[in-house]
Amino acid sequence: MSERIWKPNVTVAALMEDRGRFLMVEEHTSGGLLLNQPAGHLEEGESLVEACAREALEETAHVFAPRELVGIYQWRRPDGEVTYLRFAFSGDSGEEIAGRALDAGIVRAIWMTADEIEASRGRHRSPLVWACVKDWLDGTRMPLSVIRHHC
Repeated sequence: MSERIWKPNVTVAALMEDRGRFLMVEEHTSGGLLLNQPAGHLEEGESLVEACAREALEETAHVFAPRELVGIYQWRRPDGEVTYLRFAFSGDSGEEIAGRALDAGIVRAIWMTADEIEASRGRHRSPLVWACVKDWLDGTRMPLSVIRHHC
């Protein structure tokens, strides 16, 4: 009899803030149209920082350069099927690249204030969305040097 090997899904999220507004994405999910930070899964061979920059570009058409780690979050979906291990980064976001298509499932990228994000908590993809924003607002930041990527 083979035993199931449990592994969390490693994800990254970009907290892209500009003048009090955060760049969020509205996306189609199995739970309907929900809000999230630009976020996605770590791919083989990528560093966490590289994955975050890639996901932000793919989902918002904005170049993103992670500069700090805001937090590491673990969340198990209520159905118990998946556990996520999320690494959330803040950094520098550039202008939108005109004409760049967004990832499949992404309806739009939208700038929202923290109050708007908090007020829309019923539409968040997970409780990690608000947790990341709240930590950023509280000033939680760690240097990228806390992450060691060995090839």
